[in-house]
Amino acid sequence: MRAVVIQAPGQLDVTTRPDPVAGPEDVIVKVRAVGLCGTDVHMLAGEFGPTVYPVVPGHEFSGEIVEVGRSVSGLAVGDRVAADPAIYCGSCHFCAIGRGNLCESWRTIGITQDGAAAEYVKVPAANIHRLPEDLDLDHAPLIEPLSTIVHGIDVVAPAVGDHFLIYGAGTMGLLYLQTALRNGAASVSVVDLNADRLAVASRLGADRTATSADALPRVGKGWEVVVDCTGAVPAIEDAFTRVRRGGTFQQFGCAPDQDVAKFSPFRIYNDEIRIVGSMAILHSYGRAVDLLGQGWIDCDTMITHRFGLDGYQEALDTFSKGSGRKIQIVPGLTGDR
Repeated sequence: MRAVVIQAPGQLDVTTRPDPVAGPEDVIVKVRAVGLCGTDVHMLAGEFGPTVYPVVPGHEFSGEIVEVGRSVSGLAVGDRVAADPAIYCGSCHFCAIGRGNLCESWRTIGITQDGAAAEYVKVPAANIHRLPEDLDLDHAPLIEPLSTIVHGIDVVAPAVGDHFLIYGAGTMGLLYLQTALRNGAASVSVVDLNADRLAVASRLGADRTATSADALPRVGKGWEVVVDCTGAVPAIEDAFTRVRRGGTFQQFGCAPDQDVAKFSPFRIYNDEIRIVGSMAILHSYGRAVDLLGQGWIDCDTMITHRFGLDGYQEALDTFSKGSGRKIQIVPGLTGDR
């Protein structure tokens, strides 16, 4: 099969690899589409510590089962599917307390083992989710990023009527916006330096948008929930100052693993600011399947570019320039559309 391979930091090839073979508890999926993610950019740059090189990237994907392992039941060749890419050991302390996303032996398809930026991908059957018949396979790769949003909101545990401020109107910020609006937020404001992205945020329901939070009318003396979806230190440091007393700051965006941000410890103490992270997926993938199937997300607005495997580097460049929203790799596609 043809596949994209990140051989080492800074080294990307589109090459031929042996077709994957299903183990007893695996299935083989013929990939329909795979979403590009900021994590993929960090992996190529050598900025995402868990990456195991060489690796085929791609952890947001959909497709059709073409092979089923001999011990697998309940799945069949021809099933339309997507998959939770996270693989947990099931026996460490964190798995034992139901926090598998912090697993001490955490593995993920497309990061620590070969992913879906290829014609075929091997997936543990336990991670497979069959798709509703009316859910477009081209839209289904959005389930994975949406499932991280669902977990993020689980972690924040907002009250109905909370006011949200989101930094970043890229894919994750826009998904967070749409989900928060459906989850009882009184308002959602969005900050981004890119005016075109802000226009999309407004179209998707943002109450207010601005290139700086200074231009937004503050709700009281800040916002109950402030979420960074950029991973950029200047945005993170500014976002923290916007949290209302007693409010919550969430670090959702993935920053390079060596970056450091500065906060006021006194303010955390004096204003009882809660700071929370949100790492990937936890008991949220199946819910994301349902939410996408029920139309919570405007998929056509979210997906802006599609490239074939040979266009992977161009897709990364397009992503890094901020000129698209969700960018997909379609193995069966020649050129781009």
